[in-house]
Amino acid sequence: MATNFSYRDLRIWQEAVDLALVIYRATAEFPKHELSGLTSQMRRAAVSISSNIAEGKGHSSDGDFGRFLFHARGSLLELQTRIVIARGLEYLRKGQAAELRRSTDDLGGGLNGLIQAVRGKTGPSRTAAGSEQRTTNSGTSDHV
Repeated sequence: MATNFSYRDLRIWQEAVDLALVIYRATAEFPKHELSGLTSQMRRAAVSISSNIAEGKGHSSDGDFGRFLFHARGSLLELQTRIVIARGLEYLRKGQAAELRRSTDDLGGGLNGLIQAVRGKTGPSRTAAGSEQRTTNSGTSDHV
C-alpha cells in the first residue's frame, strides 16, 4: 500500500467522518436518559471507525494497517447493531434507520475492499482463511 499519502486522502476515511457527523445529529434527538447509554455508545462506535482508519494508516506496515481496518469494521458492525436497537426503541424513524443502514452498508463495502487491497500484499484475508467447505451428497463442495 502506498505510504506517500495521508489518511485524510482516503475516501473511506472521509465517508466514515461524514457518518460520524450524521450519527451525532441523529442521536441528538434521543431521550436524555440515553445520554450515557445508547447515545454515547453509538457516537463512540461511529468515531472509532474513522479513528481506526487514521491510526492504522499511521503505522509503518500494511499488516498493522490491515489490523486497524479490521477494528474499524468491528466498530462499524457495533454501530449497525445499535442502529437496529435504536430503531426498535423508536428513537430513529423508519426512514432515518433505513438511510443509516444504507450508509453503513456502503461504508462496510468500502472497508472490505480496502482490507482486501491491503491484505492482498500481506497474505490471505480472514474471510478466505476462515472459510470451510463441506461436501454435499452429490459430491460437490459448498462454502459454509
